[in-house]
Amino acid sequence: MLMDAAVLWGPHQDWSIEEVELDGPRAGEVLVAWQATGLCHSDHHPRAGEAPAMMPTVGGHEGAGIVEEVGPGVTTLKPGDHVVGSFIPACGRCRWCSTGRQNLCDMGALIMAGPNLDGTFRRHARGQDIGALSLLGTFAPYGTVPEASLVKIDDDHDLTRACLIGCGVTTGWGSAVNTAAVAPGDTVVVIGVGGIGAGAIQGAAIAGAENIIAVDLVADKRDKALSLGATHFATSFADAAETARELTRGVMADSAILTVGRVEGPMIGASLDLVRKAGAVVLTALAPFSDISPTIPLAMFTLFQKRLLGSLFGEANPRADIPRLLSLYRQGKLKLDEVVTNEYKLQDINVAYDDMLAGRMIRGIVKHQH
Repeated sequence: MLMDAAVLWGPHQDWSIEEVELDGPRAGEVLVAWQATGLCHSDHHPRAGEAPAMMPTVGGHEGAGIVEEVGPGVTTLKPGDHVVGSFIPACGRCRWCSTGRQNLCDMGALIMAGPNLDGTFRRHARGQDIGALSLLGTFAPYGTVPEASLVKIDDDHDLTRACLIGCGVTTGWGSAVNTAAVAPGDTVVVIGVGGIGAGAIQGAAIAGAENIIAVDLVADKRDKALSLGATHFATSFADAAETARELTRGVMADSAILTVGRVEGPMIGASLDLVRKAGAVVLTALAPFSDISPTIPLAMFTLFQKRLLGSLFGEANPRADIPRLLSLYRQGKLKLDEVVTNEYKLQDINVAYDDMLAGRMIRGIVKHQH
């Protein structure tokens, strides 16, 4: 079929709306009619030249849609099923999946590679093959994707909100609940009130944190952060440190979660200063792959037992956690409607990313036209 899609032809370029030819599903693949896609900062990293990705590629990795067709060998999905795309697939067979760490599935090594799992392409434009970011390519109304990248959900969920669970919300929520292991009564600092930060604030609140200090340079995000469960707001590391010191009588926060759009080296040391002895700093934000700049006082790890923890996809198991989070949304415990600041058409995707980079939104989505 022919469709419009947002294609990235190379780093430091705008998204280009192109007519793309999409092939049907082969063995182990599914044709999905994407209904909506979230706009995540991770799609901007290849565009900014900060992360490796095969180009040209159809962007987008937060999608929800309806199965149109299944290829040979597909056993878990059928036409008409409602699905959320998991930006890291889960094969169910590798060491990581079989030990409950689906976020580290070996297939995840292929999400920036471009082609489908068999090494061939399903998308074509301008006479050449086109990849799909995270094997999904949700900046298009249709996608031919691996069965391993899709999670079936209940049919009554709003797909324009369910798409957010495919990456950002789950990553933020899991950074607090799984990696930081927030417990009732904790004091937590969330640095960066974007899509992932909004999920981390809510995860900490659901886990029972007593104090949640949200930090963002954009002061206008204060009210939104407080509405999502933050108890305090700061616009700098220094302000956050002072607030944590006052709240804990000098003990400092139990954990700090870095969820900024682009992490820079000095942020690591500043985050470590926010947490107590044996406290944890969770690094969820991405830095350019070439960045080896952080310098930190190593003695604090030994003398104060502080911990620096990486978190990919919030250490989530997407096949279990995507339905679980949507259940919390249905119960009103997880806020998705409230975090959507703007809705866009696919043709306005460059405007959408300008809004994101300028801090004018928490979450933006594209509604596809069929």
